[in-house]
Amino acid sequence: MQLDLYHLMTQALLEAEKAYLEGEVPVGAVVADPEGRILSRAHNQPISLCDPTAHAEILAIRKACRIKGNYRLNRCLLVATIEPCLMCMGTAIHARVSMLAFGAHDMKGGAAGSLYDLSRDDRLNHRIGIVSGVMEDECRALMRRFFQARRGKGNKPDSGEVPKWP
Repeated sequence: MQLDLYHLMTQALLEAEKAYLEGEVPVGAVVADPEGRILSRAHNQPISLCDPTAHAEILAIRKACRIKGNYRLNRCLLVATIEPCLMCMGTAIHARVSMLAFGAHDMKGGAAGSLYDLSRDDRLNHRIGIVSGVMEDECRALMRRFFQARRGKGNKPDSGEVPKWP
């Protein structure tokens, strides 16, 4: 894989900014092919779509599968600004994503090494290579800004939950 993880993460961060502006938790994701070309991009939309599964990673995987005309994303890379949750890691495993790169760890819900590690679970039939900490400071800063605004310590985005973010 010929990949520029910083370019891909920059694109994921642009998606996360869209989520922020829409009042959604600011997570962005892109799926790239083995040559590093972006197949799809998405941002969190569970509030606006009234869909608890509308996480950035799942939306990006769905779009990439439609583009490839296959429910498998063999040799593809998923880039997410925040460590994926159980649902998103499960989706990446079922889609046969080869590699995941993410920015900031999620100690309360991450499933790629923080709270859980589905990427190395021998009971599953697929393993995903993990690269963590790509543009970590930028990814974490956007989440902090969002949740500080939610708590009244900054510009307030629209509706939604108020979970804590360290």
